[in-house]
Amino acid sequence: MSEKGLLHIFVLLTFWVLIFHARVGDCKGKATRPGSTFARTQGTRFVMNGKPFYINGFNAYWMMYMASDPSTRAKVTSALQQASKYGMNVARVWAFSDGGNDRPLQPSPGSYNEDTFKGLDFVISEAKRYGVYVILSFVNNFDEYGGRKQYVQWAREHGQSISTDDDFYTNSVVKGYYKDHIKTLLTRKNSITNVAYKNDPTIVAWELMNEPRCQSDVSGSILQQWVKEMAAHVKYIDSKHLLEIGLEGFYGKTTPDKKQFNPGNLEYGSDFIASNLLPDIDFATIHIYAEQWLPGTSEEGQAGFVDKWVQQHIEDCNTVVKKPLVLGEFGKSYRLPGYTPGKRNAYFRKLYEYIYTSASSGGSLVGGIFWQLMAQGMDTFRDGYEVVLEESPTTANVIAYQSSKLGRLN
Repeated sequence: MSEKGLLHIFVLLTFWVLIFHARVGDCKGKATRPGSTFARTQGTRFVMNGKPFYINGFNAYWMMYMASDPSTRAKVTSALQQASKYGMNVARVWAFSDGGNDRPLQPSPGSYNEDTFKGLDFVISEAKRYGVYVILSFVNNFDEYGGRKQYVQWAREHGQSISTDDDFYTNSVVKGYYKDHIKTLLTRKNSITNVAYKNDPTIVAWELMNEPRCQSDVSGSILQQWVKEMAAHVKYIDSKHLLEIGLEGFYGKTTPDKKQFNPGNLEYGSDFIASNLLPDIDFATIHIYAEQWLPGTSEEGQAGFVDKWVQQHIEDCNTVVKKPLVLGEFGKSYRLPGYTPGKRNAYFRKLYEYIYTSASSGGSLVGGIFWQLMAQGMDTFRDGYEVVLEESPTTANVIAYQSSKLGRLN
C-alpha cells in the first residue's frame, strides 16, 4: 500500500476514535449528572426524565457529620466516587442531629449549627457531582443523633407535661418543633450551589422518620394521624419532591389477617398499608433484619421469613397500595455467628433478584438501598453491616452487576 493510502487510513481511524470517545463522554455526562427534572411516580414505577428509574442505592447516615469538618470531608467524596464507579444512584442520609451530640445540626429547637448545615450542603452538591441522588430523613425514631426522645425532652424543658416519648406524635409543642425543622430544611439555600433544597432535583425524596414506631398504641392509629398531618405539611411547602414515611413494613389494625407476617407475630404501632395509602405519600418502604427480629431462629427459618416478607409487600403494593416499593434497609452483619462474605453476597443477590424480577415485569418493587456504605478509615463507625467497596471486591461486583441489570431495563 502507498504511503498516501496508509495516511488516509490513519486519518479515518483517528476520526472514528475521536467520535467514539466524544459519544462515550457524552453518555457518561448524562448518566452521572442528576438533571433538572424531579422524580415522579406513575403507578408502581418511578420516572425520571421521561424514563423508568430504578434504584440501586446505599445508606450512609454518617455523611453530614463527616462533611461538617474539613478534616473528614474527603470520606464523603471517596464514598460517593466509589458508589458511582459501581453504578449506585441513590444515597439515604440523615438530615438530623439533635441536641447535645458531637457536631449537632440542631443543638436546640430552631437553632442550627451552620458548619453542620454546610456539611449537608456539601453532601448534596457532591452527590450531584458523582451522579447520585439523595433521600434525606428528618428525624430518628431511636435515640441515636437525638431522635424523638430529644424533641420530647426539649418540650419538657419548656414546661410541657409529657409522660412518654410517644407523645412526640401528639403533643402540639413537639409537633411544632418538628414542623419547624422540616420548614428549615426545605427552605434552606445550599451554600455551595445556591439552590434551595425544595428546588433541588438531586434530592429524590424526603423521609418523615427513620423507622417510626409507637408502642403505646400498637393499633397504629396515633402514628397514622401523625403521618397524615406531617405529610400534608411537607407537601404544602414542597410539592415537587417525592415523600415516603420510613416504615419497616409492619402491619397494623386495618389488616389483622396480615399480622401473621410481622416478625414474632407482634405489633409495633405502625400500619403499612393504611399509611402508604395516604395521598401525600408517594412510595412505600420496608426494612429487613430477620437476624435481629427473629433471634434464636435458624438460618433457614430467617431465610423463609425474608422471602415471605418481601413477597407479601410486593403483592400489597401491586394490588392494594399501587405505589412503588423500595427495600430501604437490608444487610448481613459479619458480627453474627456463621457469617461469611459468600453468605452476604448470596443474600444481596437474592434480594437484588427479587427487585430485578419485579422491576422487569412491571411489579412494584423497583429498588433497594443496602445498609450501609462506608469509606476506608472509618473504623469507629463500623457496625458489622458496613460495606467498604475496596475491601470487599466480591460484594462490590454483586452490587455492580445489579446496577448493570437495572440500567439495561431503561
